[in-house]
Amino acid sequence: MIKRIAPDVEVIDITHGIPPQHVLQGALVLANTVPYMPAGVHVAIVDPGVGSERKPVALRGSDDRVYVGPDNGLLLVAADRLGGVTDAVEIAEKAYMLDRISHTFHGRDIFSPAAAHLASGLELGKLGPALDPAALHRLEVPEPSVGEARIRATVLYIDRYGNVQLNLTADHLARVGIEPGSRVEVEVGFERYFASAAKTFADARMGDIVLYEDAYANIALAINRGDAARMFAVQVGDELRLTSA
Repeated sequence: MIKRIAPDVEVIDITHGIPPQHVLQGALVLANTVPYMPAGVHVAIVDPGVGSERKPVALRGSDDRVYVGPDNGLLLVAADRLGGVTDAVEIAEKAYMLDRISHTFHGRDIFSPAAAHLASGLELGKLGPALDPAALHRLEVPEPSVGEARIRATVLYIDRYGNVQLNLTADHLARVGIEPGSRVEVEVGFERYFASAAKTFADARMGDIVLYEDAYANIALAINRGDAARMFAVQVGDELRLTSA
């Protein structure tokens, strides 16, 4: 649909791999990816509320990037990390949508056409009425609990390799004495495992549990050439506890 409206616009597809209805995972993938993308119009759609009263929106970030998608928090983790939103509008002008609007496919009928018109030079304000950026829906990203010797962390994302991304950074680990080379006790429910804090998978043997900083500076758990999520039987939102061993 974008190419029909704006045939000269370059379209870069980041992923179609977000699990259905996982808005937070979509928001985190967008936030991790956008800084490496050229500035432009970024369309993101994970929209379990399609057809409800949630608004279709277009936002301009302080770095002049434009975000198009549902007002369910999906866009704001990325925009806020890059300086916040300066302008926001509701996509309401019928001239920039398809003639027939499905109740269940706003990605095709509303978001893609709006993005195509914006990429072709349309002014943001032409899409519809202005919104207060402070009133946009924001997701609650879980914060870890960091004690003197133990961290309670939450699973934020599981990639297709079964690597388990946590709501942690290297600074959180350093506060309890976990650094590359450390042995770490991992508690999942009533089960306990031992992992090695490492900089790279090459620092561990095949089958070892590895605690590492991933490519987006998030801390993750993996099994070298294995599937950590399956072994730990964890899902997004589950709690893990880490202790320096």
